[in-house]
Amino acid sequence: MPFLNWLKRRLVVIAGLLTLAYLLLPNIIVTVFSFNKPKGRFNYEWQRFSADAWQDPCGVADMCGSLSLSLQIAVWATVGATVLGTMISFALVRYRFRARGAVNSLIFLPMAMPEVVMAASLLTLFLNMGAQLGFWTILIAHIMFCLSFVVTAVKARVMSMDPRLEEAARDLYAGPVQTFLRVTLPIAAPGIAAGALLSFALSFDDFIITNFNAGSTVTFPMFVWGSAQRGTPVQINVIGTAMFLLAVLFVLVAMVLGNRRNKQKA
Repeated sequence: MPFLNWLKRRLVVIAGLLTLAYLLLPNIIVTVFSFNKPKGRFNYEWQRFSADAWQDPCGVADMCGSLSLSLQIAVWATVGATVLGTMISFALVRYRFRARGAVNSLIFLPMAMPEVVMAASLLTLFLNMGAQLGFWTILIAHIMFCLSFVVTAVKARVMSMDPRLEEAARDLYAGPVQTFLRVTLPIAAPGIAAGALLSFALSFDDFIITNFNAGSTVTFPMFVWGSAQRGTPVQINVIGTAMFLLAVLFVLVAMVLGNRRNKQKA
């Protein structure tokens, strides 16, 4: 009985920890196998410990080139989707205009549409326009499907804003630009940052839409898929581990800065 009572009191915590362990298990496996020294081409079975791949992460031909290309596309797609998505969010929340309801519905269409359908549609559009498939077609496609996620994040933040704060700034003789920069933008910043981070992750990770509209351009996810057909180099695990650790570090830094701000306000 004491054990059952203890289990009931901590059931939610235990379930949360098990779920977190389940989510992190693939990352742990990738990290462990980044220190593997496979005998053949495939890095699927543990052989022996080695740090050779970490010492030469660009040892596989064209891998770092595809990684650099994916990072460039992700950065520019994040900038484009964040700027456009933020403006769309403010327009949908603050203004009333014809077809506002239709725009609200259509903006979420890329989130609900299967990626293969969107990829084929974009490919048809680019071919009919005579556009050359490559960097720019990938970038346009990524901005398009990232836009919905930015609008969702920023719109939720803008809807929760207290309009009296902006009214108070105007009562203190702040102009429209000054009010936006010093009041509106700082309040909306968490939603904008969330949308930007989500856009970067989705763009960097995308394979289906990119594969349809890339032409001869090879991004990092496409390189990983192609390598899996011939053999999986350990350096892929190294890059994956490094990206995971950077993401964890970014979250930890954000938490520390957030806690400091809360303590200063208190």
